[in-house]
Amino acid sequence: MATSGLAAATAGSVKLSCPKQRSTRPRGLLGPAHPARGRALVWTAAAAAGSTVRGGVGDKGVYDASVPREQVEIARSLNAWVEENMLPLLTPVDSAWQPHDFLPCSAGGDEADAMAAFTEGVAELRAAAAGVPDELLVCLVGNMVTEEALPTYQSMGNRSEGLADDTGVDALPWARWLRGWTAEENRHGDLLNRYLYLCGRVDMRQVETTVHHLLRNGMEMLVPKSPYHSLIYGAFQERATFISHGHTARLAGQHGDRTLAKICGVIAADERRHEAGYTMASAKLFELDPDGMVCALAYVMRGKVTMPGQLMSDGARDDGDDLFARFSAVAQRAGVYSASDYGDLVEHFVRRWRVAELATGLSGEGRRAQDYLCGLAPKIRRMEELAQQRTARSEPIEARFSWIYSRPVILG
Repeated sequence: MATSGLAAATAGSVKLSCPKQRSTRPRGLLGPAHPARGRALVWTAAAAAGSTVRGGVGDKGVYDASVPREQVEIARSLNAWVEENMLPLLTPVDSAWQPHDFLPCSAGGDEADAMAAFTEGVAELRAAAAGVPDELLVCLVGNMVTEEALPTYQSMGNRSEGLADDTGVDALPWARWLRGWTAEENRHGDLLNRYLYLCGRVDMRQVETTVHHLLRNGMEMLVPKSPYHSLIYGAFQERATFISHGHTARLAGQHGDRTLAKICGVIAADERRHEAGYTMASAKLFELDPDGMVCALAYVMRGKVTMPGQLMSDGARDDGDDLFARFSAVAQRAGVYSASDYGDLVEHFVRRWRVAELATGLSGEGRRAQDYLCGLAPKIRRMEELAQQRTARSEPIEARFSWIYSRPVILG
């Protein structure tokens, strides 16, 4: 699923520009958020049409979001490559897992026998779920809410020029990838939702209300039409969710819930396959347009990285409380997704896309972007060390989540 702070360019530009360096503090779940975080600047059609600021902020405080046509054409030229390299990563429907495979069966054969088997299965599931601590439940709900906002992510994918499914049934490989990715991702929210409903540990109405709010609130992206930024974002997002679901699987197993461990493990495996697709596509673009991609990657890292669930709300508070920031703080403390993971993420992609080895075809701003990216992971790690030192000196903070009947959870 795919959110981040993205670069901007004017309509006449050939490359996306690299703006002045901003704070390297990680944001959101890609970079863990903290309470009282400000919101990202918003992309608007008016900004794309009227702003003349290259890679910066226009008169009304919004980013110029036009996309160089050269980049769109390069992305479109990859359709044959996508057919050969990305589409095979999607699992054939007949051999794909379905949510039904991991939960008690509710029907089949004799009605009395089916009901008895279902009741027994639910009892076993609840007994195992009873040992899952509240902080892990908060992380699980936050991840599920984010997965359930899939309609928003597909619509954002269809805004990416050169990658979109223009007709809804387009036969081009990019369009088929987007629909296939959506179909596989759709199972994640379904499965987590059903587990949470059956486990009896959470207030499902509040959870469902949060999903409803998130879908209504939408998702902020500064350059929603950029194919370069969409693919870079996709790679980061899929790897981040692979890590998050993988850690949740491990922790669930440690607390004795083997069903939840299997559920999160199979979802993590999907995210890993999807990450491979977006990572390979980005690597191919680095080969074809190293300057445009290194500038795009640097801007994503410098910008405000907002996750798909950034605008989540449970409707329970009206004091400006940031639900996503609290959820992210719990994930950091629980070891589901941490600033250390974010540093590893940045280091992984800088190495995978061979950013340090880029030599030919870079402009002056491309070389500056390269230098910035190669030094970013160590900066993030130093910042994390300082944050840990501050946390060790401060008193723990409690927060209550309506998802778990307002029981308190330690944030840090």
